[in-house]
Amino acid sequence: MSTVTAPQPPSGSLQTPDAATIQARIGLRGPITYIGVGLISLVFFALLTPADDTTRFMVASSRDYVEISPFAVPSQATAMVLSLGALALAVWATVLTFQRRRVATWIPILFGGLVLLAFLVWVMAGNSNALPLTILLTGALTLSIPLIFGSLAGLLCERSGIINIAIEGQLLAGAFLAVVVASLTGNPYAGLIAAPIAGAIVGAGLVLFAVRYRIDQIIVGVVLNVLVIGVTNYLFSTVLTQNPQALNSPPRLPTLPIPVLSQIPILGPVLFNHSFVVYLMYIVVAVLQVMLFRSRWGLRVRAVGEHPKAADTVGIKVNLTRVRNTILGGAVAGLGGAALVSAGLAFTKELTSGKGFIALAAMILGRWSPKGALAAALLFGFADSLRQVLNNLGSPVPSQFLSMLPYLATIFAVAGLVGRVRPPAAEGIPYVK
Repeated sequence: MSTVTAPQPPSGSLQTPDAATIQARIGLRGPITYIGVGLISLVFFALLTPADDTTRFMVASSRDYVEISPFAVPSQATAMVLSLGALALAVWATVLTFQRRRVATWIPILFGGLVLLAFLVWVMAGNSNALPLTILLTGALTLSIPLIFGSLAGLLCERSGIINIAIEGQLLAGAFLAVVVASLTGNPYAGLIAAPIAGAIVGAGLVLFAVRYRIDQIIVGVVLNVLVIGVTNYLFSTVLTQNPQALNSPPRLPTLPIPVLSQIPILGPVLFNHSFVVYLMYIVVAVLQVMLFRSRWGLRVRAVGEHPKAADTVGIKVNLTRVRNTILGGAVAGLGGAALVSAGLAFTKELTSGKGFIALAAMILGRWSPKGALAAALLFGFADSLRQVLNNLGSPVPSQFLSMLPYLATIFAVAGLVGRVRPPAAEGIPYVK
């Protein structure tokens, strides 16, 4: 019985490589970024710092269980050690990249921390004031609360397939209603309850046009932002300014220190000495992290955002899920608006100042997960807090550049640190049964 042999390609022809021999291209953006930032830290923060300067830090006060006096460190030597440590991590990350091994999460976190400390040592070198680390970190957490709620609102919507560009409008609407209700009732908690209603109304408008009329979701989000800005500006100019004592003088949410925990040095004031809205943020992040990735509800939401047709075939109501999630996301963003004015701040025109778009960047940097969005929002909040602290203490960095810090952090984080991310596959695509 004869056998048939497959024809062999002629000599000199191109051979198709075996799939096992094909390897992915090595991405050089990460190593270049690490080494470049490390060299900048070494040159500018260490070598260009006067050798006889010192930097003073303050980490704990007399109100804590343990009082730590302010201390000084040699600026150039400290910045040199920190920068060399960052460069060592950069080299290690580069070696792992060329060996096609995964760079552990702790490496970029520690790298960023070392470079940040080198920057703080440099910027406060020779300054007679001590840098209050506790105040800096407490401000970072407080300023990041609206961003955290906004990024959680974005991921709730986008995990179900709805692009939420209207976070800015939801934050602004929540802040407006929180101020008005708190001023009328004299109760800041009443404003905290009213704010999610305003955000949910904006979310309902977004999902109405996105699901019912299948209009481009990005366009709808932009239009809603402009609409909310216009309406709140009009009401502020015509109603709130005529009777500011009754309508635009909200009481401050009281601070609720947790006994014992709030007196731990550094961590106590930073984490456990805040108003109720901060503790509410802790709860919301934890609940959403568990619900999205450890519950049947979360599995259904992610299925709708990834493959709505497959979800529909197993009985999941795709459009109803999107409607619920978008309204819920709007309510969460409304809480962020209430956090903006929780310190008893009066409402002003365009109070949010682009925080909704920074929240979107935090959501992307956090890869559409609650704990990732929390970390990214804290990064942006830290940049804003650093601007305020350095402005108060006086620094050689121009105040205009310090004002740009939160937005520069947003650009660099999204463009250089995220790398290649994949949003939910069905994001922005209307579903027709």
